[in-house]
Amino acid sequence: MPRIHLIRHGKAAAGFDADLDPGLDDTGRAQAEAAAAAMATKGPMHLVTSPLKRARETALPLARHWGFEPTVAPEVTEIPLGSNDLQVRRAWLDSVMAGGWSVVTPELAAWRQGVIDYLLGLERESVVFSHYIAINVAVGAARGDDEVVVFRPDNGSITSFETDGGALQLLTLGREAVTEVRSG
Repeated sequence: MPRIHLIRHGKAAAGFDADLDPGLDDTGRAQAEAAAAAMATKGPMHLVTSPLKRARETALPLARHWGFEPTVAPEVTEIPLGSNDLQVRRAWLDSVMAGGWSVVTPELAAWRQGVIDYLLGLERESVVFSHYIAINVAVGAARGDDEVVVFRPDNGSITSFETDGGALQLLTLGREAVTEVRSG
């Protein structure tokens, strides 16, 4: 059964309602280095990253250490936004995060299933650099929990699973923090 290590991206340089695709700030780069140090001796293994800049930048230290580029997988990207209008994104995300998957739009339900299907399809031990809600999707699926937010993964935290291709089994939760989606 392959293990899957989901790493939440490091701290972003801009808030959720200030930039559509921010990179990492200095704290985020330090978190990326710490995550790489924690995983470096466990590999090398298959590397996967969300296409978003903050996830790709978080993957860089481990990719450099192991000497190869990660696979970019849109299936593990951030939750599809209700709007690209920076002024309405925060309220939309807050409303989604307060509910359950059984009441979201068909598009969001399909995105959630895509995250699960992608992770279940990994056939070898993998490190996946992803996002807050996508990691919650995996934890919720492993626990059989319908809530959108079931866990608060800290930036740079590592949450590990095993899969037999049919289900995710949670092995360890990453470091948890009270995370707010920051404004500018």
